[in-house]
Amino acid sequence: MNQFEQKLSGHGLTLRRARLQTLQINLGRQCNQTCQHCHVDAAPGRTEMMPAPVAERVGAWIQQHRPAVVDLTGGAPELSEHFRYFVETARDCGCQVMDRNNLTIIETDSHCWLPEYLAAHEVEVIASLPCYSADNVNAQRGAGVFEKSISALRKLNAAGFGTRLP
Repeated sequence: MNQFEQKLSGHGLTLRRARLQTLQINLGRQCNQTCQHCHVDAAPGRTEMMPAPVAERVGAWIQQHRPAVVDLTGGAPELSEHFRYFVETARDCGCQVMDRNNLTIIETDSHCWLPEYLAAHEVEVIASLPCYSADNVNAQRGAGVFEKSISALRKLNAAGFGTRLP
């Protein structure tokens, strides 16, 4: 038996660990929204973000191990100073990159560049929109969030998202 195998005593079974497929990286708790249902309690006032030494270690791990998928999440992962570093490091290593995007970040002046950047780096956008109803979305996420989300989806479409066949 090697380090990736474990015998289950009494059952005659051996578990074998396969290669890691997805590395999910939580970049921090800062977000441009304050959603009632947020599982990490992210919000604009949160300051807990991944520090540079940790980002460098994770980036080195990606370069060494090259997981199939690097999944970027957080509050709003794009608010991290390391967001582009992770996108570019992972893509340079041949990894698929996923961005768990709340959509309204695209509507901010500081992140209006996102649709073109994500398209240029072939990042898969996992868009977060909890409902098709404006009233429901705005009740969960704040006034105007539904309209901003639809506007952001249109910008992503203009950059090629949702319009190309795989």
